[in-house]
Amino acid sequence: MLTVSIGAHAKEWSTIRFGVDASYPPFESKAPDGTLVGFDIDVGNELCRRLNAKCVWVENAFDGMIPGLKSRKFDGVLSTMSMTPARVKQIAFSSKLFHVPTRLVAKRDSSIQPTAQALAGKTVGVEQGSMQETYAKVHWGAQGVKVVSYADQDQVYQDLLAGRLDASLQNAVQAERGFLDTPRGKPYGFAGGALEDSAIFGPGTAIGLRKEDTDLKEKLDGAIAAMIKDGTYKRIEQKYFDFDIYGE
Repeated sequence: MLTVSIGAHAKEWSTIRFGVDASYPPFESKAPDGTLVGFDIDVGNELCRRLNAKCVWVENAFDGMIPGLKSRKFDGVLSTMSMTPARVKQIAFSSKLFHVPTRLVAKRDSSIQPTAQALAGKTVGVEQGSMQETYAKVHWGAQGVKVVSYADQDQVYQDLLAGRLDASLQNAVQAERGFLDTPRGKPYGFAGGALEDSAIFGPGTAIGLRKEDTDLKEKLDGAIAAMIKDGTYKRIEQKYFDFDIYGE
């Protein structure tokens, strides 16, 4: 009877709903026609294909991703979410999808560097709910640096361009491809090198999942491993990047 009961309540995952904040190109953004595009979108659609599941994308503000996941608004967070120690306490994660550094962006002719001393009296923009927000507040916020949080990354860049911010802190690949390599980002560049804090940044980025959905995690982990093994991951990666984003 126990076996029958468990089998009767097992979820088939014929539909998988992914939460996404479409303001983070080249990982996730909107094309001119409104469709979702990007590395994470392609990876998610491929995972669903392999699992014979319908892929549904649910747009959500990044700082509301974990509450939305827990309240079953969606089944996974596939939106450049790093496996930070704080998040690991609340939710589970799939196996790693990629790992990229965090860097500061400022005007090329400025003397700004990613240190509390150099940023004293300056204003730095971050995306609300991001690990960059945590880093900036922990390392700089109490030392005379004003850290301003925004609902999405587009708003950060808008205020940087308008002169309301002195710098922006974000995923380095997103900064390069989504801002610095675009016409509006030409006066800006990276200030200093990559920032390190394993207690905040964690080992990489993955799909955020509810801890009780162990069956979904198992399915996704198997599909991710198969994508990497057969070269599909590399083909998707090369569509967006000319370097390895998987990392060690």
